[in-house]
Amino acid sequence: MQTTFTDAQLADPDFARSNQILRACVHCGFCTATCPTYQVLGDELDSPRGRIYLIKDMLENERVPDETTVKHIDRCLSCLACMTTCPSGVHYMHLVDHARAYIEENYERPRRERALRWMLARILPHPRRFRLALLAAKVGRPFRALMPDARLKAMLDMAPKRIPPVSRNDDPQVFPAEGERLRRVALMTGCAQRALNTDINDATIRLLRRMGCEVVVAEGAGCCGALTHHMGKTDESHASAERNIRAWTREMDGEGLDAIVINTSGCGTTVKDYGHMFREGPLAAQAKKVSDLALDISELLAKIDLPEGAGKEMKVAYHSACSLQHGQKVKAAPKQLLAKAGFTVLEPADAHLCCGSAGTYNLMQPEISAKLKARKVATLEALTPDVIAAGNIGCMMQIGGGTVVPVVHTVELLDWATGGPKPPAMCGESATVTPEVPRLR
Repeated sequence: MQTTFTDAQLADPDFARSNQILRACVHCGFCTATCPTYQVLGDELDSPRGRIYLIKDMLENERVPDETTVKHIDRCLSCLACMTTCPSGVHYMHLVDHARAYIEENYERPRRERALRWMLARILPHPRRFRLALLAAKVGRPFRALMPDARLKAMLDMAPKRIPPVSRNDDPQVFPAEGERLRRVALMTGCAQRALNTDINDATIRLLRRMGCEVVVAEGAGCCGALTHHMGKTDESHASAERNIRAWTREMDGEGLDAIVINTSGCGTTVKDYGHMFREGPLAAQAKKVSDLALDISELLAKIDLPEGAGKEMKVAYHSACSLQHGQKVKAAPKQLLAKAGFTVLEPADAHLCCGSAGTYNLMQPEISAKLKARKVATLEALTPDVIAAGNIGCMMQIGGGTVVPVVHTVELLDWATGGPKPPAMCGESATVTPEVPRLR
């Protein structure tokens, strides 16, 4: 694709990167076949190729974004299936991130829209605030029919039937390895996950300790910044990311780290991009080191060589989160680990298509999200599984809201297969807190 950015524009690192990405696009249209919003809406402007044209025109002319451009970019899930499909290596993620930041800076949204986005940015990345909001949503659910906005109804629907108790395992501390220490790893405990499901981090800590890992929950680490990053709120997202970089750097410079383990794949995609996000600033070297050490929990477990399980004689429908299969290119490891643990692993039709969660997408675009959820749930239930496994809390909440089949994190099944408790969700229970384990600090 030909571009006409000026030298002054190209002096800006973000414009230079977008120019590079745009020039890689050859207009082939392969991306349209795997784009979930194009599948649902059938509009060329709701495909990656269409959005690329809109972004190119907006950035080259540095014009005030118009309502049409904003609408179609807002409808993008950032599932990144287009990046998996693209034969030319177009890095759509960096391009749409730049477009969103540009829109946030140059476009004045309607007042109600601004208020909603402000509220989400102030609540979701903060576990205590999010927990209070979930409690409020439970109280407000009986009045759902009176809500004037579909997005407000979606927020009420998001609240789980039972809010899990707070887990002290999320507090800054060090969990010693069981037996000989083979690795020292930092665990990212996340933000929304800490309010929605405490079983995931608990299972991760148990499993890693059993596999000889000393697990560090670093002081100062928290939200990865993804939720605000995808809203174009760059200052807020970078502030969250900077806190993590500094927290993990202190651990690296102290007793050292062999890996930074992430069990929420949406966070993992962002953390692995810290090197790019901070490439021009004083934290460039530390950010790159953090990105280089970041591993999805399934990547680390594959390196550890998890022992074979005795077999549970259960059918597991594996949902591959977009942020894992497209964003991080981690596809085989989770399925291989589950199979090795003794489960029969099944994969649904159209496994590459998004479930419609996508961070705040199911709250901001509830109608499109609901159609994608219905499609995903139907393909998973067609496998008649005993349980559905996924590697991202957003996907778990989205799919779990549309099926009676238990939905658990992959690491919960692996923990169970290697000596841990059966996942509470499979026992008809909500998230619980495991007893405290020994801590080094």
